[in-house]
Amino acid sequence: MGKFILIALAFVSGAFLPLQAGLNTKLGRSVGNPVYASMFSFIVGAVGIGLYILLTKQTFSWAGVRSTPAWAWIGGVLGAFYVTVIIFLFPKLGPGLTFGLVIAGQMILAALLEHFNILVAQPHPMNFLRTLGIVLVIAGVILLRLF
Repeated sequence: MGKFILIALAFVSGAFLPLQAGLNTKLGRSVGNPVYASMFSFIVGAVGIGLYILLTKQTFSWAGVRSTPAWAWIGGVLGAFYVTVIIFLFPKLGPGLTFGLVIAGQMILAALLEHFNILVAQPHPMNFLRTLGIVLVIAGVILLRLF
C-alpha cells in the first residue's frame, strides 16, 4: 500500500471517531446506560469483523496466540474503556472538546512512547519541534474550550 493511502486511511479512521461517538451516545441514551451501549457496540463490531474474516478468508497463528504475553491482551480493555468514556463524555463536553482532549492525550502519550522506544517500530526522540507541536495541540484544545 502506498504511503498516501495509509495516510488517507489514518485520516478517515480518525474522522469516523466523532461519528462513532455520536452513534454510540444515541445508543447509550436508547438503552439508558453507557456501559451497556459500549458492550452492544463491541458485540456489533465483533460480528462485523467476524463476517469480514469469513468473507475474506483471513488466517492467523494459534502458536502466536498462545505465545502472546498476557499484558498484550490489555488492548481490548483499553478499547472498551475508551469507547465507554467517550459515550459518557460526548454529550457532556461536546464533540469538539471531547476529541480535542482525546487528540491531545494521544499526542502526548504517542510522543512519550516514541521517545522511550516503547511499543513502537522506530524511536523518535523528543525535540523542540515535536514539543511545540504538542503545545500547539493543547493550545487548540484550550481555544476550543474558551470560545
